[in-house]
Amino acid sequence: MYTPAINRRLLFCLVLTLLFTAGAEAETFVYKYQKGNKYRILSVVDQDVYITRPSEARRLDHRARTLNKISVEITGLEGNRARHNALFITLEQGEGEGESFHWTREYPSVFDRDRLGYISIGPEYFMPMVRDVPVFPDKNIREGETWTAPGHEVHDFRDAFGIEEPYRIPFEAQYTFLGSGEWKNRTYPVFSISYHISYEPPPAAGHVYPRKIRGVLDQRVYWDNEIGQPAAYTETFEMVFEMSNGFIFEFQGRAEAEIIESEIMNREETAKTIADEIEKLGITDASVRVVEEGVTISLENIQFQADSSVLLPGEKVKLDKLGEILGRYGDRDILVGGHTAMAGTAAGRQRLSLERASSVSNYLISRGVRTASRIMVRGYGAERPLADNKTPEGMARNRRVEITILEN
Repeated sequence: MYTPAINRRLLFCLVLTLLFTAGAEAETFVYKYQKGNKYRILSVVDQDVYITRPSEARRLDHRARTLNKISVEITGLEGNRARHNALFITLEQGEGEGESFHWTREYPSVFDRDRLGYISIGPEYFMPMVRDVPVFPDKNIREGETWTAPGHEVHDFRDAFGIEEPYRIPFEAQYTFLGSGEWKNRTYPVFSISYHISYEPPPAAGHVYPRKIRGVLDQRVYWDNEIGQPAAYTETFEMVFEMSNGFIFEFQGRAEAEIIESEIMNREETAKTIADEIEKLGITDASVRVVEEGVTISLENIQFQADSSVLLPGEKVKLDKLGEILGRYGDRDILVGGHTAMAGTAAGRQRLSLERASSVSNYLISRGVRTASRIMVRGYGAERPLADNKTPEGMARNRRVEITILEN
């Protein structure tokens, strides 16, 4: 049976730009935005998933490590509201520690947020998952002071339960201004956010739906005053879903995340520099092009052992050289995409392209080019050919791995 993954860490409370104005005895908090600002949020979630089946004892079903990458651009301002264009990407780690994270799903989203944190968003969007968190009272806040405000979670239960619409779960959040705390040897202002869920929702249109939902979340958020942005958060969570078919799903775990302000990439100049370095290092069957996401290096006709994802020794030499180039852009995340020629079945092409991209990614990780959390891996099968699959030359070009240096 399919086990749903509750991807809790797409909390968009870290997409914010926060103005933290100091005072002698109290602080005033409002959101502050500038058109054109871009941000990245990187979160890692470790969770245990338990299942209780009818007439059976509760048991651990699996453990999972999920990576969430969120990129955001402020595209407009109107009064005290800012328009956010965002892309939420979820990835699951392979079986071994330090293995690559594989792309699982992505969600585009457009919404407005006001100076106190309240969101306006269309009903078709699944993300951000947690909304109206955090929000601030329109007054000075003293250290130790608490306040409460309603919020809600939105879940994607399409694959798990056949519920096609974004699934909304309300709660009341409690906030406390804690003063200051340390994150990675720096001191920041700190908030705690906590909420408890006890909810008996009405039936939903799906093949199965929640009858009772219980949960608790405790979060600590660190804010960077110098740049007026949140710096990071840590949290623990537990959610229990009692379903209409008698199954009980329980999710327990912890997460941490950081937000990064993205530098603007000069894509044309970067692509030219990389092309010159590829030629200088003698890397064959490689080309560079500017794409919407950043700059892509295409390794065409990359060689693996027959019908496998095992790199041939000569390709490792090529990747070592390429690693020198990628190391010069260490502040950028990268996407490794696998592509195949039009041979075999669609499922087989998809599997092989993902395995080959993972092989390249894992090799780059082993050489210290990036950590696992800084690389995304995706298999495209034969969906994006560069040449005609009717010729041997075209098929060779289409059997490739592409490494994209991401702008945001």
